[in-house]
Amino acid sequence: MGVHLERPFEEFIADYLSEHGWIAGDPKFWSRELALDTAHLIAFLEESQPKKWQRLTAVHGGQVQERFLARLTKELDSRGTIDVLRRGVEDHGVHLQLCFFKPAHGMAPEAVELYEHNLLIVTRQVHFDPKGEDSVDLVFSVNGIPVGTAELKSPTSGQNVQHAMTQYRRDRDPRLPLFAFKKRALVHFAVDTDVVMMTTRLAGGETQFLPFNRGIRTPAGHTGAGNPPNPGGHRTAYLWEEVLERDSWLDILERFVHLERTERVIDGKTVRAENLIFPRYHQLDATRKLVAHAREHGPGHNYLVQHSAGSGKSNTIAWLAHHLASLHASDERPVFDSAIVITDRRVLDKQLQDTIYQFEHKPGVVEPIDRDSDQLAAAMSAGVRIIISTLQKFPFILTKIGSLGAKRFAIIVDEAHSSQTGEAAHKLKQVLAMVDADEQEEDAPDGEDELVKEVKAIGLLPHVSYFAFTATPKAKTMALFGEKAAEGGFRPFHAYSMRQAIEEGFILDVLQNYTTYRTFFRLERKGIDDPEIETSKAGRAVARFMEVHPHNIAQKVEVMVDHFVTKVMPQIDGRAKAMVVARSRIQAVKYKQAFDEYIKKMGYPVKSLVAFSGTVRDELGIEHTEPEMNAVDGKPLAEKALPAQFAKPEFRVLLVAEKYQT
Repeated sequence: MGVHLERPFEEFIADYLSEHGWIAGDPKFWSRELALDTAHLIAFLEESQPKKWQRLTAVHGGQVQERFLARLTKELDSRGTIDVLRRGVEDHGVHLQLCFFKPAHGMAPEAVELYEHNLLIVTRQVHFDPKGEDSVDLVFSVNGIPVGTAELKSPTSGQNVQHAMTQYRRDRDPRLPLFAFKKRALVHFAVDTDVVMMTTRLAGGETQFLPFNRGIRTPAGHTGAGNPPNPGGHRTAYLWEEVLERDSWLDILERFVHLERTERVIDGKTVRAENLIFPRYHQLDATRKLVAHAREHGPGHNYLVQHSAGSGKSNTIAWLAHHLASLHASDERPVFDSAIVITDRRVLDKQLQDTIYQFEHKPGVVEPIDRDSDQLAAAMSAGVRIIISTLQKFPFILTKIGSLGAKRFAIIVDEAHSSQTGEAAHKLKQVLAMVDADEQEEDAPDGEDELVKEVKAIGLLPHVSYFAFTATPKAKTMALFGEKAAEGGFRPFHAYSMRQAIEEGFILDVLQNYTTYRTFFRLERKGIDDPEIETSKAGRAVARFMEVHPHNIAQKVEVMVDHFVTKVMPQIDGRAKAMVVARSRIQAVKYKQAFDEYIKKMGYPVKSLVAFSGTVRDELGIEHTEPEMNAVDGKPLAEKALPAQFAKPEFRVLLVAEKYQT
């Protein structure tokens, strides 16, 4: 009964797509064994590359279709769908493209014409099992190669998206070609009229789905999970009207989907894994809106992207950098000569290079600045498309940009940098206006007002645009980089709120499970006079003094360590770990010392590591660095080696200050 009631919903989506650039596929052309729409595949090759197909026909004769399909299937199984679509297949010296992507500009009419040859096919009720008659509601194919599937549920059938996810987990065998990870369909959508969920890997009952929803804006301006009402139809209409729109879908396949390869050390063994990344809706939306505004308005603008922890900022930054670096305006001129990413997250260096190499498959597009300012100057002058630099070199970048007025730059600033002290951080905070007196380690005057004034006085540089990513912007940051809101005040250019991240399950709400620890103390005045001082400054000074007092730290460490050893450590099959987030670097130093002392005293089988940047001088004038405090066998542990060290089973606690933010 439910299946029949779902048909109108399925038919509605398929009809919409077939009226907007897609072709209505016929299930009889579907090969269950190959998981390919063979008729449209061959038609695409014959129409888009007739001379090459003729050459291949001369080689294979009457068996050309059968033999090429066998070759293609082998390539799909070994290389994966996304690589085959982007790089094509070679058969007996004949190279055939399986998809033509839209050129960045219109100055290559041949490329535009080839792009128009692409066939996007939506096929209903595709039978996928050579030994059974089960069918999937919708299959989305490009030139006969499946790239996505959808299971649909309608309220009229008494079912919803949860039933669709259950169907994927229970009835869609990942060993079958259509559902095999990365070998055919890249993404699977569970859809009802209100919500969309997605996954890129089917794994039976272990399949994990992610929300693919727009978010609901609250009266306070925040976004929550779900989708807003749609006066023109279903809440999930954006999936087929926007995401699956012809140009949009091909753009996602060309410039968003990528295969992420990772290595982790678990119990002393290196475990390699692959994860197929498909953008979440807010990542896709943010990237495209930023790019569209930059294309229309050119350089000379500031953008504030307020994306919470759990938003996947690293991928969003990688996608944005790649798009901006190849962006052309309506007059076909590049909008920016270079995109410069400012980050101290070394993982982003490698991630950017690996991700963009998959898109373009050629070296030299991304250049990390790992030597000196001369290398940076050369890259900026030469117009290297994507430059990755650190916070420490930011002052030089500002100076150099001023002398390169003929070139145009997009500067993407990642707030999650590992070091926030020194002249480099001071310069960066001048631009981002993110100085917070409550977070300063020194009791220096709050210079934020002056810094904001300085930025405003300098004004926008006409050849530079800033794209600032931050989870929690201050009011002054919002005023400087945000957009003016119609109701007054300012708002970010794009937002993905902490509330939405919590409701979608990407981060935990710490307020749902926490224990307060109250500290009482009494101050004694030792001087004869009772000087008057500013209350707020005195309060902060007292709080900082108490936070790093050895007695207070020792008490808190005892509670933390005992709780971890007795309650937490046995979890996850005895592999659970803990992170302690310190307010300042000096606090991290003190806690590291106290942790190690207490662990040794109690004889616990636990080791700790500390993460902070730069050098910290304590009240005795002794200098401390992260490598020195994490020394192994008397040898300092390099910063880049810390993640691998922490993955070892004996290291259970990581103490962090202003580093490894997500």
